[in-house]
Amino acid sequence: MTKKSFNASVLPKMRNFAARFIARKERVLVGFSGGADSVCLLHFLHYLSQEKHFRLAAVHINHGLRGTAAAADARFCKNFCKEQNIDFFLEKVDVKKLAREKKLSPEHAARKARYQAFSKVARKWGATQLALGHHLDDQAETVLLNLLRGTKAKGLAGIPPRRPLCKGVEIIRPLLCITRQEVEDYLKNNHLSHITDETNTDETFTRNWIRNTLLPLLETKQPQIKSHLAQMAAELDVLFPRKQDE
Repeated sequence: MTKKSFNASVLPKMRNFAARFIARKERVLVGFSGGADSVCLLHFLHYLSQEKHFRLAAVHINHGLRGTAAAADARFCKNFCKEQNIDFFLEKVDVKKLAREKKLSPEHAARKARYQAFSKVARKWGATQLALGHHLDDQAETVLLNLLRGTKAKGLAGIPPRRPLCKGVEIIRPLLCITRQEVEDYLKNNHLSHITDETNTDETFTRNWIRNTLLPLLETKQPQIKSHLAQMAAELDVLFPRKQDE
């Protein structure tokens, strides 16, 4: 998609969706991994913050699992924020220790540690919102993942557009209205680099199998399957409001 057509069609959709969550004088902290989704989110909100007059900062979480690669990711994020003149926070967590002490899976421990770190920085900086970079494809994948695992109807509501994080802070997801391809188009049109997660192609992870095998197969029968799943999730989200930690 050319920059002109993107700016005419996708960018207004992003602006209108974000306007549902972010008002003037908010203090928005962005969870910034350096991946394509979070680079798109942070760059877009930086642009929007200058127009809508809200404060913006970014936080990068080092999970202590990937050694020098994790340090390189942190440097990328810090340098990106420096170039864009965005306040930057770096938090390191010990996922292995938490998993061992709480008898959790590595994935569950990483998520728990990450959100604890988000809450800590949000309170420290005085954030009113934590913005995360989940997009429409993530929503479709989550609905199918929950279905495969076995879920009640509430699980088919997928990823909530907003939910409480901690007292005085809510999580928002301003990119749920756009697809992974539109995220990539945004990066290309704005000449933005990002970090590539090498684990995204490992189909021993069920989500990756859904992304790389199941959804493309479903799209041969229904090209709009992702949008249909995301719309169903949005309708169910109204019926099943989310609480903190859900």
